[in-house]
Amino acid sequence: MAINTGTPSYSTTAGFILDLDSLIEEAYERCGLQDRTGYELKTARRSINLLIAEWANRGLNLWTIQRRSATIVAGTQSISGTTLYSVDSAGNATIDANDSSQIIDIDTAVMSNTNGDFSMTRIGRSTYLDYTVKTTQGRPSQFYFERTILPTFYMFPQADSTYTMTYYASLRMTDINQYTKNAQIPFRFMPCLVAGLAYYVAMKYAPDRVQLLKSIYEEELVIVWYHDKIIFYRSYKWVNTLPVSLL
Repeated sequence: MAINTGTPSYSTTAGFILDLDSLIEEAYERCGLQDRTGYELKTARRSINLLIAEWANRGLNLWTIQRRSATIVAGTQSISGTTLYSVDSAGNATIDANDSSQIIDIDTAVMSNTNGDFSMTRIGRSTYLDYTVKTTQGRPSQFYFERTILPTFYMFPQADSTYTMTYYASLRMTDINQYTKNAQIPFRFMPCLVAGLAYYVAMKYAPDRVQLLKSIYEEELVIVWYHDKIIFYRSYKWVNTLPVSLL
């Protein structure tokens, strides 16, 4: 028998991704379901978008965080540059309506001028409301982000000169609405996405598999959630706030 002594041949591609139709097919197979009608495809797509909304609530969308900036000019009612914000007479920077619905949260903000960079401290609603004179001017050192449908970024004190504000915005994940399109989700989250969809589908069409598929989904969720959270916390030097078991 001849022995192959040649150089092994390996794949040179790394582009595996599942389009929507393949995601749904895999999820249905896990539920023990094969044939899918047009309505079932429609409800599966709806379930995926609900699943994505659930991930946003859990904070599992770190890949959508974007670094943005805006120019803040003292004594004016608007912000130049990115035009993501406009400022009212009280000094409140409101996200532009064309972009506001896409921003879930702003976690970190830094004010910069010729003297250097200055981190802003995030405060809650009650702390911000306790400030009786909100028109005080100085270098903005605190911010309160009001997470409404049209969110508002409040800063205190108001800017006393021109600053560049750099902030990190968590954006809403894009909807999945075409069967031949890929989900805007990193490939490492695909197992979790499929497991979650299988669980959601089982709640409607395979109740005998709900508990099994739910446990699989939660396991996948823990794996990706903790992995990304640890990286995120370490990048901001918050690793000491994490439980030892997660490090």
